[in-house]
Order: sequence, then structure tokens, then C-alpha cells
Amino acid sequence: MTNPAVYRVAARGRGTYRTISDAVAAVPAGAAVTVAPGEYPENVRLERRVVLVPEQGPGTVVIRPSQGPALSVAAPDCAVRQLTLHGADPAQALVRVEDAAGLVLEDCALTHGRVEVLGRPDGAGQDGSGAAATDTADADAGALDALRGDLSADLVEDLRDPTTGGVLVWRRTRLHGARHAALHVSGDARARIEDGTIDAVDGIGVVLSGTARVVADGLRITASSGSALRARGASRLAVRDARLIRPGRNGLLAQDGSQVVLDDCRIEGAAATGVQAEHEARVGLTGCRVVSAGGSALASSGAARLTAHDCRIVSPAANGALALGDSALRMADCSVSGSGFSALHLGERAQGTFTGCRVAGTDEHALAVVDEARAQADDTTFGGAAMCGVQVAMGGAVVLKGCRVDGGDSGVRLLSGEESELSETTVTGQRRSGVELGPGARARLTGTRVADVGSAGVTVATGARLRMDGGGVFRAGGTALVLWKDTDCQVSGVRIDTTGKNGILVGDDAGGTFEYCDVRGSTFPALHIGERADPLFRGCRVFDCAQDVGTAEAAAPVFEDCAAHRVETAVLPSSAAAGAGPGAPGRPGAVGAPAAATGEADGDEASADRELADEGAPEEEPESLDDLLTELGELVGLERVKSDVGGMVKLMQTVRRRREAGLPAPPLSRHLVFAGNPGTGKTTVARLYGRLLKALGLLAVGHLVEVDRSALVGEYVGHTGPKTIEAFNRARGGVLFIDEAYSLAPAVAGNDFGTEAIATLVKLMEDQRDEVVVIAAGYPDDMDRFIGSNPGLSSRFSRTLLFEDYTSDELVHIVEHHAERHAYRLSEDARRALSGHFASIPRNVRFGNGRTARQVFQEMTERQAMRVSELASPDADALMRLSELDMPDRAPAP
Repeated sequence: MTNPAVYRVAARGRGTYRTISDAVAAVPAGAAVTVAPGEYPENVRLERRVVLVPEQGPGTVVIRPSQGPALSVAAPDCAVRQLTLHGADPAQALVRVEDAAGLVLEDCALTHGRVEVLGRPDGAGQDGSGAAATDTADADAGALDALRGDLSADLVEDLRDPTTGGVLVWRRTRLHGARHAALHVSGDARARIEDGTIDAVDGIGVVLSGTARVVADGLRITASSGSALRARGASRLAVRDARLIRPGRNGLLAQDGSQVVLDDCRIEGAAATGVQAEHEARVGLTGCRVVSAGGSALASSGAARLTAHDCRIVSPAANGALALGDSALRMADCSVSGSGFSALHLGERAQGTFTGCRVAGTDEHALAVVDEARAQADDTTFGGAAMCGVQVAMGGAVVLKGCRVDGGDSGVRLLSGEESELSETTVTGQRRSGVELGPGARARLTGTRVADVGSAGVTVATGARLRMDGGGVFRAGGTALVLWKDTDCQVSGVRIDTTGKNGILVGDDAGGTFEYCDVRGSTFPALHIGERADPLFRGCRVFDCAQDVGTAEAAAPVFEDCAAHRVETAVLPSSAAAGAGPGAPGRPGAVGAPAAATGEADGDEASADRELADEGAPEEEPESLDDLLTELGELVGLERVKSDVGGMVKLMQTVRRRREAGLPAPPLSRHLVFAGNPGTGKTTVARLYGRLLKALGLLAVGHLVEVDRSALVGEYVGHTGPKTIEAFNRARGGVLFIDEAYSLAPAVAGNDFGTEAIATLVKLMEDQRDEVVVIAAGYPDDMDRFIGSNPGLSSRFSRTLLFEDYTSDELVHIVEHHAERHAYRLSEDARRALSGHFASIPRNVRFGNGRTARQVFQEMTERQAMRVSELASPDADALMRLSELDMPDRAPAP
């Protein structure tokens, strides 16, 4: 057998070609060309099947043209290995694979230009591969393998098939320093990426358009100024084991009718959204992690479909998952933690399905459903919300089956006229109420359990409708079940055990039917019936209470086959049937004399719109004024604010002493304007201000209720007033904090319901001046417009506290505070680096102040974890120390 001829490119020597272009133009198809070390200033074009390799290995051959592509491929089944290609302009093509051509790019280094793979714009019409996306792409985890197999099965044959668009196989190749896009696959072109690296792109990492198809395994994209991945048109993209680090926009942007699947990928530090699905795109995620997104971690809009399975979402600045438009969001076995906004938010007409998910920690609601959105959750835990575990407003609705709602200010708050359903769900550990039905709300509770809440178990406001079957309320700090007037309630088979006030409170002019319910261990009368109330109790039993029934004037309850057992003052008959008991021991020494209990339950001249969630709120241990002032002084920065608050405390102490001495008090407005940029501690100071007023005896509870425009302004005429009143009532005895209050007074005059909310607030602040303190917060310039929008505001908000941006040193102190709380320690070099890092961040409207410091700390801990994981046996000091090595690579973009 004759050895094949060897074709060589070198600067000298007999039988060699002097340029690569001369060689590839002369050799026969299928030839291999070796290239001697050196730099070749030429444009290489492959018009027949050729293999190019360096003679002495990687890095020895550089193709550096003065202009145009370093490499153009016009033939199928070509290969280039171990070469370095350097472009003349990062905005131009460095490698171009033309229509019907094929290239294997292996172990190469590409700099200063992009890679283009071209195809026919209408190529999909031949085989239907560009058909509109269907729901099968996001049905389940199996869709990933199905789509991956579809894209990769014939890729090797495509390299030799001149009837297809351009085909690229990218193996162990790095591209550095492109502009606009690093890799663009268009038309009906195909590409496969294996262990590819793309970094320092002034634009998008990988772009698909038309009916392009791309499969990627082991892709790394770092520091792109735009999105890391973007799929458009009817393209299809399957990615496994990708790391998309610090993209300047989105980790993935899927648009039009594209289909994308990501498997075992990590998206970290995206400046905008981690994964964004728009238009009619279909996106499926399996085993992915989205960390520290600057916006929402996952987002869908239009008619997009976004599915996530076994994914983890950590510390997004906005929502963990956001669905708007007519989109559908499906999440199974996922976790969401540390969200800056509501962890899961559905708005407009979006549909959300959550199965086996876990929400842990969010600055707002764990699940928020507004507009006409719908959500269904099965076996899902909603925990750690600063506000509500689940809130439904406007025309939204939820179905919770076998779920758990842990902690939060309130558990489930329903403010929509559309019926929501809770089935076999547990609501526990709330600071205030477990389940709240707002005015006109509708809910069905089946086998639902409310336990260990600070105030009422279930509250039903004016005009609401409740159907409650089975389940119960246990260890409520206030009343277990509160009904207000004009409610439509049917309660059956519910057990109530151990309450701080009444078991069931039927308010003035209210009714309802209660069948076969048990009430045990209430501190006040087990059943309280308000004025003119006419509820029906059938087959109900009361156990182990000081008093079974307390009635107000003109109350007309009806009792059928009801009984009391072990009750000191009983209206209901005692029967042998009751002796069976509710299956729990009696409560010895139950307190609350009948007269005192009746006086409390009758409302002692409380107004009809009294906050229902506060019924039976337990008394807490009083806080020391000195301790609170010390806590105020320990806040980082805010010296002017701390001085102003301290001065107001002294003034209010004098007011209290004058009152105690029988002297008239000077005029005093406790309402405040907090003017400052985001993250400057306004909410923290507002919460502390309420506690200070309680310690001074000027507020009964001192709690903080935080709202914004959406909580006060309705969608239609007549809706805003009740919403504003409901929010104000929740703040009774405490502080109503209105964030971005200027949004109630639009800069452009017109018909806006915000003015109605302002007028309602002004009247409430006058009528209830001693019960609620209102703090309006927002940007300094915009707050002047808010105060000037209504004559009554300027007289009620007579004092403005200015919250200045934190200095670089103060931001370092905030990071140190977070580090101490989580058992970390900053090294001296880390402190110096942090100071320089914060000094380099532009102080524009995107600057987050304390929030930025928190995000930097989180990123440092994650980077430290990656660094320490490479140590064989790290000691405690190594596990705790944060050093300069753990600093973020660059400051956030302005």
C-alpha cells in the first residue's frame, strides 16, 4: 500500500507551500495539510474538503488577516485543529461557515471576532423542521432528551450533506473578545458545541435565528455584555452542563417560536433575568441553578411556556419566578430562596402550576397572584415571607392542595372576588392572621389546618363568602374564626382548640351556618354573637371554657342540638354526648370571667371597620425604650436620621409627661416622609420607629404594615376606597409604610385612581390620628410632588427625614455585619478591596446601597465556597475567612 502524500506549508523548503491559501487551493479533496510554526497574515478559504493542523501542536500557528475573516468554509466536511485565529475587527466575522458547508473546529483559540454559521432562511420548509413550537417541549423532563436527540441524530451526516445549511462542530475551542455576538447560527444552519468557552463578548454569547439548531455540552460563557444565549424565530437549542456567568443582560432569552431546553446548567449573576421566555417560546429547565440574578430568576410573558424541574433559584434581586401575559409557568421539585420581591408572582392572565416546590425566604410574598392570573400548587411549601405566604388580589385565584404556608405576616390573604381553594393545606406560624378573606373575597377551605398564629386564625371581611369543611384552628393568639357583616359563611366539621380570645366571633349584623363544629379551650366566650347577628349553630359542642356563649344586644343566634361540657358559665345544655369530648384533655384553670369576656367581645365601642386580623392579638413583653434607642444607634450610617428620630423621641416623651400631669399637649404630627434612594434603610427605621412609639405608649401595637400603590389603588371605580381602608385598618395600632408613595400622584395629570387613594388616606389620618402613624417613602425629588398633590398632605406630613446614600466605608461595615451574622470573617485585604470596589460603583438610580452590599456579600460567600472546595482538608479559619480572592470581578454596570 502506498503512503498518502504529505502536504506541508512552511516559509522555506522544497515541496512546500508558502501560504495556507496556496495549499488548500492546490491539494485534492480529503487531503490533510500541516502548517509549520509562524504567523500567517492571510484570509484562508476552504472550497474543498480539507483538514488543517499545525505541525508542532497548539499555539504554534496563528492566522491573522489584516481584514476580513481569518477562515471561510465553502465545502462540506472540513476540519481545523489546534490553530489560533486572530481577527482584525471584533465586530466582524472571524470564522464563517457558509450555506451547505461543514466544519469541525477542534482545540482552537479564536480571538477578536465572531463565528458565523449560515443557512438558507427558508430551509425549514423542506422537512418541516421549522414548524411552530408545541407544548411537547415543556411537558416534562423527557422533553430534553427528545429534543436533544432530534437535534443531534443526523449532525455528523449533515457535515457531508450539501443540501443542508452550514454545519459547525465546535470542540474544546475558546473564543475571546467578540463584539455583537460570539457565535451566530442562522437560517437552517446547525451547530454542536462540546466543551466550548466564550468570554469577554461585547454583546451576546450565542445567537440562533431562523430555523437554526444547536446542541451544546459543557459550554462556558463568561462576562458577555448582552444575554449569554438568545434563541429567535423557530430555532431549537439544547444545552447540557453549561455555565453562564455574569451576563450583562439575560442568561437565556428565548423569543418568537423558539424551543430551548437546559439541563444541569448554572446561570450566575445575570444583570437582568436568569431565563426569559417571550412571545410563543417554549423553554424547559432540568436540574439547573439560577443564582443572584439582577432581576427575576425566571420570567415568562406573551404566550410563552416555561417549565422548570428540579431547579434551584437563589437570591434573585426581584422575583424568583415571574409570569405575565398569557404565559404558562410550570415548576416541579424546585426551590426558591432569598427573593428581593415576591418569590413567585403571576400577573395579567398567566397560569402557574407548582408541584413539590419549596419557597424559603422572600422580602415580599412567597406567592402573589394578581389581575386575572391563576395558580395551582400541590405539595408545595411557602415559607419565610416577610409579608404574606400567599396573596391573591384583583381577579386572581389559587388552588392549594396539600401545601404548607409557614411564617410571614399573614398566611393566605385573599382579596379577589374569584373563588380560591385550599385543600388539605396547613397554615402555621404567622405573626398575624392565618387566612384572611378581604371584602368580597370567595374561598373554599377543605381539611385546612391553621395553627400557632399570633392573631386570628381565619378572618372573613364584609361581603366575603367562605365555605369551610373539616380541618381546624389550633393555638391561635386571638380569635380562631372571625366573621364580619354581610358575610356568606358555611362552616362544617371544623375543630377549634386553644385560642387567646373567642373560638368563633360573629360580628355585628353577620350570619352564617356552623354545623358539627367543636370549640375547646377558648380564653373568652367560645362563641360570641354580635349585635343583630343571626347565625345558626347545629350539632356544635363547646369544651373546657370559662363561658360557652356571649351575646351582644339584639343578637339572635339559633342553636340546634348543641351542647357544652366542662364550662363554668354555660348557656348551652350539658349532655352525655358531650362527655365523649373532642379527643383532647381539658384545660384546667381556664381564665377570663364572663363579664370581662363579654365586654371584650362586644367591641367596647370599636368602630365597625375594626381590623379583623387583630381580634385577640396577644400581648407581648414590653420593649425597653433605652434598648430600642441603642438598637437605633447601632445602625450603620444614617447619622442625620438617627439624630432626627432621637429628637422626636425626646419631644414625645415630653408630650407624654404633660399628659400625665394633666397639661394640654402641644400640637404634634407623628406622620413622616422618608426621602431617600433604595436600600438606604427606610423600612428598617420605619419598623424601629413603630416600636419606639409603642414603648412610649403612643401606639398600641407598634407593628409595621408595608404597602405600595398596588395595595391601595383599585382597577375600577369604587374599588380604591375599600382597598385603601383595608390596608389602613391592618395598620391599626402601628405604622402604615407606603413605599414609592409618589406613584399615587402621577407626574402627568389625568384620571388616576391614585388621587382617590390619597384623599381616602387624608381622611383616615384625620379620623384615626391617634391609632395609625403613616410614613410615606420614596425618592427625594418625587416626594415633593406627592406632598403637593393634596392640600391635606402638607399639614399632616410636616417633617421629612432624608436618608443619604451609604459611603463606601459604611457599605463595608454592612458587609461585615452580614459576615458576622453568618459566621464569616473579612481579612484586611478584603476590607481594602471592598472599599475600592464600592467606590468604583456609579451612584446612579440603579445603585442599591445596602442591597448592593448584601449582594456583594452573597457573591463573596459563593466564590469562597468554590475556592475552599478545592482544598483537601480546610480548617475552620479557611472556612470562615473571606479574602480578596473572593471579591466580585467587576462593579455592576451603571
